[in-house]
Amino acid sequence: MTQYILYLLVAAAVVFLSIKASKYIDLIDQKSNLSGAFLGGVLLSAVTSLPELFTSISATLLLSKPSLCMGNILGSNIFNLVVLAVMFILFLKSSHSAKLAKGHNFVIFYCLVTYAAIALNMLLPKLFDFHILSLSVTSIVIVIAYALGVKYLSGEESENSTEDKGDESTLTMRGIIFRFVLCSVGLVGLSIWLTYLSDDIATSLGMGAGLAGALFLGVATSLPELSSTVTLFRLRNYNIAVGNIVGSCLFNMIILTIADLLWFKGTIYDFTDGNVAQMLGFGAIAMVATLWSLKGKSRLSKVLSALIVVACYVAFLVL
Repeated sequence: MTQYILYLLVAAAVVFLSIKASKYIDLIDQKSNLSGAFLGGVLLSAVTSLPELFTSISATLLLSKPSLCMGNILGSNIFNLVVLAVMFILFLKSSHSAKLAKGHNFVIFYCLVTYAAIALNMLLPKLFDFHILSLSVTSIVIVIAYALGVKYLSGEESENSTEDKGDESTLTMRGIIFRFVLCSVGLVGLSIWLTYLSDDIATSLGMGAGLAGALFLGVATSLPELSSTVTLFRLRNYNIAVGNIVGSCLFNMIILTIADLLWFKGTIYDFTDGNVAQMLGFGAIAMVATLWSLKGKSRLSKVLSALIVVACYVAFLVL
């Protein structure tokens, strides 16, 4: 029972620090001349994905369980897409008429490219048994897709952002950056702790590492995206909300490359846990459904596509 209480407390602390870090990013946006699209679509998604980054590295290097890392990343992505789908349904009337940036579609496309690369690695392992340093061909494809995706995220400006309220903080830029770094360091420590707690729970329940990564790590480390997305939808800032989710999904995939670079005992793309293959399939379907939702012009298409995303997550949990 103690490990479950600790898990909930640590997960709550991760959410709190992630929200605080996101607010400091917003203050940097107010006090600097940096692009708001870059700070929100790229840096905000990176900040809220810090838990995924360090839990995945911890699962790989400290616990020697690459399938836990795979489960964390793929599970987080599906959960993120479910959050976006539910928000589209709850805010259907207002979000339906919102003009979303085309760059989001490109980012999802490059996410699908990374899913395809991982799937081919699973189906044709000998063909992908080629490394540059410790990086596999799959990781190299992910790096290229990530770079192209960031290009579109950085080049898009929000077209329906909330009204500029001006600089409301008395903090100096140095003070904001200092607090942001403190939040980031806290996220690192808590994320590593969360990895050990998830592994302990998985062991006590007799669960596979991939399933544990999806349920415990994937959900807990996606709570920052959940909080920020709900807030942005309530502010009717749909462009940044969608950018945060799809940007986080793409950033999560580059985490696999980082783990692959640091893992010298084999490949990070471990498919021994059958749940990983299921997450890969359901995640790809959810990505396509999300793309349909963004491109759909009717309310019916948005509802149906959102329900498909939710169904993918439910189906994975049931199966």
